[in-house]
Amino acid sequence: MKTLNLFFVLIALLTVNVHAQDNLEQDRKAIKSLAGFYKVTFNYGEVTSPNPTYQFSKPYRSHGNEWAEIIVDEPKRIVIQHMLAINDSTVIKHWRQDWTYEDPDIMLYTQDNAWKKKTLTPAEVKGKWTQKVYQVDDSPRYQGYGTWSHVGGHDAWSSETDSPLPRRESTVRKDYNVLNRGSRITITKDGWMFEQDNKKILRTPQGDQLLAVEKGYEEFTKIDPKKFEYAQKWWDTQKNYWADVREVWADLAKATPADFKVQTKVKDKLLYETLFALGDQSIKDKWTSAQNKEKVKAALQPYLAK
Repeated sequence: MKTLNLFFVLIALLTVNVHAQDNLEQDRKAIKSLAGFYKVTFNYGEVTSPNPTYQFSKPYRSHGNEWAEIIVDEPKRIVIQHMLAINDSTVIKHWRQDWTYEDPDIMLYTQDNAWKKKTLTPAEVKGKWTQKVYQVDDSPRYQGYGTWSHVGGHDAWSSETDSPLPRRESTVRKDYNVLNRGSRITITKDGWMFEQDNKKILRTPQGDQLLAVEKGYEEFTKIDPKKFEYAQKWWDTQKNYWADVREVWADLAKATPADFKVQTKVKDKLLYETLFALGDQSIKDKWTSAQNKEKVKAALQPYLAK
């Protein structure tokens, strides 16, 4: 009888393990489908506010061509780099998303371009993927974790986390300092949808004050890859340099004991301008990986708040 019970336990454990592996592969397939060549439309609008006298901002609408390339593909880590292709001769290295499975290490945004390290429990991250979003200069932006669902053949993932102000408002708004992002990613037949329910928050020592609630949609629709030929050639020359930049950032984050704060401008020069210029110089002067890291690490020091 004991042998029979042990047999059934082993069968149950094997079934659970196979099911978990199947889910993991479904998750990986969904994440990797975020890569591709897209026309992106951005639509954001404030929909409500607890203040009856609040003046709603003008809705934001924009569009562009964006290429999302998988640059790391590991069993439990997938990294996707985005590039904006503006025309046949201009490309901008855009945001990056790192997906990590059952990752206990997370950096949570507080305010004023600062992040706090936190270690999650195994129960908190079981079966979940963390989406770590980075700026154009590869500095942190926001990180959130959640479970991918695959019900009825529909792939979706959602999370809620704090972040800095969106770039479309960071230079024009001073009345709030934290964006609480409610994000939902849904895979569609033509690409994917990035839906957001955002809370604009003024964070002070006295607590959080909700300013307004915003609804956002970013729709990624697949288009002809030929539009991105210049972008692909450009990235082929730059990708080794930016791999070194990512490694320097990762080392700096590990070396920081708790809080991590970044200044976006030093001596009237923006951080991304500094790193982009170094990238061009690296290509021109044919720097080695060691030279890249040395130059980047030195360049970043003034931007790291003490």
